[in-house]
Amino acid sequence: MRELTIEGAFEVVPQLHGDQRGLFTEWYRFDRLAEAAGRSLRLAQANLSVSSRGVVRGIHFADTPPGQAKYVTCVRGAVLDVVVDLRVGSPTFGRWEAVRLDDVERHAAFLPEGLGHGFCALTDVATLSYLCSATYNPAAEHAVHPFDAELGIEWPGTTPLLSARDAAAPTMAEAAAAGLLPSYEVCRSYLASPSHLP
Repeated sequence: MRELTIEGAFEVVPQLHGDQRGLFTEWYRFDRLAEAAGRSLRLAQANLSVSSRGVVRGIHFADTPPGQAKYVTCVRGAVLDVVVDLRVGSPTFGRWEAVRLDDVERHAAFLPEGLGHGFCALTDVATLSYLCSATYNPAAEHAVHPFDAELGIEWPGTTPLLSARDAAAPTMAEAAAAGLLPSYEVCRSYLASPSHLP
């Protein structure tokens, strides 16, 4: 497991066991995540997202608490998966980092509550699997525009496909001014509570 430059976020590199029959891998291990991240992931919901080439989804985040931690892997095709620090007061506030997730190397990304998440589909069809720490709550879900110039995310491709919601999302500065972004200190306090410890 490799910690990203954004506190609490990890790229997970599983061991692949392959032979002439195919492949086997443990794509999620709660004990190894707890050991590396210093916390457990309470599994509350699992999602699949299917996108065509050039689709950009995100940047999505949820009110914290309770927030929504995510463990994401690409089970078909490939995506550029992006983690954004949206926690006001964080030393890396506004910073983003991208990792490639695909169906060959089988890497995964772990994002704790309070971080933003988005991705761009790099193949004709890309399917992501999400393990989530909380169930979907539309009233607590928010987005920041994925092409916000202040964020400067380097998305691949020239003609991205966005949902109407993502196309209308505020910039990070607008979301901050509206009081939508999570607080770094509130996120840290929430994650230090006994329910998140291994």
